[in-house]
Amino acid sequence: MTVGIGLGLSNYTFSSAGGYWDWVHMCDDEGVDSIWQTDRLVSREPFLECMSAMAALAGATKKVKFGMNVASLGIRDPLITAKECATIDYLSNGRLLPAFGLGSNRSRDWIASGRATKARGQRMNEALEIMTRLWSEEKVTFEGKHFQYTDATISPRPVQNPLPCWIGGSARAAVERTVNYGTGWQASFQSPEEAGKVVADIIQYAKEQGKHMDPDHMGMGFGVRFGSWDDPIVQQAASAFEKRSGRDPKTGMAVGDAEDILEMIWSYIPYGISKFILRPLGDGDEEMMAQSRRLIDEVLPHAKVFTERRKLAS
Repeated sequence: MTVGIGLGLSNYTFSSAGGYWDWVHMCDDEGVDSIWQTDRLVSREPFLECMSAMAALAGATKKVKFGMNVASLGIRDPLITAKECATIDYLSNGRLLPAFGLGSNRSRDWIASGRATKARGQRMNEALEIMTRLWSEEKVTFEGKHFQYTDATISPRPVQNPLPCWIGGSARAAVERTVNYGTGWQASFQSPEEAGKVVADIIQYAKEQGKHMDPDHMGMGFGVRFGSWDDPIVQQAASAFEKRSGRDPKTGMAVGDAEDILEMIWSYIPYGISKFILRPLGDGDEEMMAQSRRLIDEVLPHAKVFTERRKLAS
């Protein structure tokens, strides 16, 4: 098991594109493993469209990997999405980490667009099958309830073969979806024990299906803040988290110092989670840079040391 830590954006707090690119270049220059972009199409708050952002990152960075956490596939066309992912992975020389989820049926993306939420899981399964086949097969013919394709092909295909495909969700359908179409799983809102149960279910279902699921491809994301639970930005984020998830904010946020953040990370490792997306809470360019800088200096080195020790022990 190797511990990997990426940085994500839960929202877009930069004052300009320049502030965003300063943050991106710092992550790229300082050896951050990956950058993750939240997907939200309809919102009063600013959010970058994730596929466009991935394409921009492909040309603006040299080393860092990048992904979306997670893109709602239920409202995206599989052929266009597959082509976008293949193009971005090709142009970045294999640095894309696509991640897909069903998305909440209470999301404004669904409500504002008037899309039916019924059978959205089946629609997502069909889309995933089409996409994963387009990434690796010469021609794809597919006759489904929601999509029909005849001799569809895309070129160039992704550099990575297979292209990683992380799946979100914790219901039984998400477990099966992860094994049937994905290469990894991303948790959200789960406690260590709850996430561990899903990991065990994924490994067991894969075994039943005669498939191998790499146990090192299980991830978790949460908000982080060097500061206090009394900080206004933390109180705001905690309130939003509780409203969205119905859970205690302390299950989805680590607030305090580096030791508090590392304690939350270490709490998941015994339950099979080894990949983490830390979303710094900051208001404006200066705070986001400062919060991210401290994560790079005070948290990420511990993950590297942990991984090296595990390698030596094995």
